[in-house]
Amino acid sequence: MGTGPLLLTTLEPLVVALREDGYRVVGPTVRDGTVGLDELESADELPYGWGVDVEPGGYRLRRRADGAAFAHAASPRSWKSYLHPPRRPLWTARRDEPGGPVAREPEEEASRLALLGVRACDLRAIAVLDRVLTVPGGRYARRREQIFVVAVNCTEPAATCFCAATGSGPAARAGFDLALTELTGPDGLRYLAEAGSERGAGLLARLPGTPAGEAARTEARAAVTAAAGRMGRGLPEGDLRDLLVGARTAARWDDVGRRCLTCGNCTMVCPTCFCTSVEDSTDLTGGTARREERWDSCFDVDFSYLHGGPARASAPSRYRQWLSHKLGTWHDQFGESGCVGCGRCIVWCPAGIDITEEMHALAEEVHALAAEEVAS
Repeated sequence: MGTGPLLLTTLEPLVVALREDGYRVVGPTVRDGTVGLDELESADELPYGWGVDVEPGGYRLRRRADGAAFAHAASPRSWKSYLHPPRRPLWTARRDEPGGPVAREPEEEASRLALLGVRACDLRAIAVLDRVLTVPGGRYARRREQIFVVAVNCTEPAATCFCAATGSGPAARAGFDLALTELTGPDGLRYLAEAGSERGAGLLARLPGTPAGEAARTEARAAVTAAAGRMGRGLPEGDLRDLLVGARTAARWDDVGRRCLTCGNCTMVCPTCFCTSVEDSTDLTGGTARREERWDSCFDVDFSYLHGGPARASAPSRYRQWLSHKLGTWHDQFGESGCVGCGRCIVWCPAGIDITEEMHALAEEVHALAAEEVAS
């Protein structure tokens, strides 16, 4: 990686170079009242000048004066949908096959994707999916090998972001081919571009830019550091796994259960939730059978169905399962937290339930009970 950091004044050459290399470029763009992810044909489709106002259960676009392209909250559609699709065909069988029905796997479409604008929290989420879903020679592994990642260091945290508390950001540290830091000011938009891999360095060497001086690097570092200091949400101090074990019978679960709709929105937008189920179907004539894998959610009452009924029938039990796994027992399975602090579950919860608020309430209740036991 001999190419040093460059200062770019436009991202169009980057998009053009990626497309010339055979990549479909996917990045943020304004669609249907949100900044969502979609295929881009030009850098002009990036959400220049758009920001967002977010709160628990609330999201609204707003205009910005500086024209920044990446000063918005994490998209409701995470990069997970490109790596681990919401619905995936497994096989199809036809009754009229010579010799009888044979289950045939669909041919996988070869698709090289360049993910443009991946924030540090989402890089961490992709690393989690890599650890959980990668099977040598499997579909996820083959799809992952075709991915080129252009990360964006976060300089504008949303009101619901807390990646600094989870250690996921706001700076991109690993897992990318190129990393951009967007700089705004009287000189207009500029992008500090740094390589994170050999193929990233090769692409960077082809881009029209000027070597980044120490002033630009210092400005970029300061902007990212300032972003970490502006996050208004966090998680309780200490071992969250032990906290959740001690909170198993907390009254707070009933409180949140009365508000939770068990709709599963939090798991759908979460970039690390990976649970699936298998669905079988036939056409109207019964001549063709299909099996598909689709996303599932632990908030679905049938998710824990055993002979005789669901193991977790109530809303409090299902919320407790999700939160305890995400921040607690995930450590037992994968050696890390399942939460990256992106804040999506807060914004896209129709009841406005805030995971950080619930964790602080649980911590307060557990600590109060412990103090009562000591006093008695």
